[in-house]
Amino acid sequence: RYSCCKMAEQTERAFQKQLGVNGGFKSKEKKAPGKSGHRFHKSVGLGFKTPREAIEGIYIDKKCPFTGDVNIRGRILSGVVRST
Repeated sequence: RYSCCKMAEQTERAFQKQLGVNGGFKSKEKKAPGKSGHRFHKSVGLGFKTPREAIEGIYIDKKCPFTGDVNIRGRILSGVVRST
């Protein structure tokens, strides 16, 4: 239903970290993000599936509804562009 475009590469020089994920401890075995790894993601509901890149990706976006702390609210409209 919902097709997500590829996320933009991050070019910021500051250290990017996710809220709610503690990156200060070391584990004995490396875990892949999304498979019980150290990455926060959530299901937003409303018929939207969480994209695979949001679950297993490495990008950090605090305004993303799948990996950030914002909610989808209000009405969601869908349409078709007939001409530009």
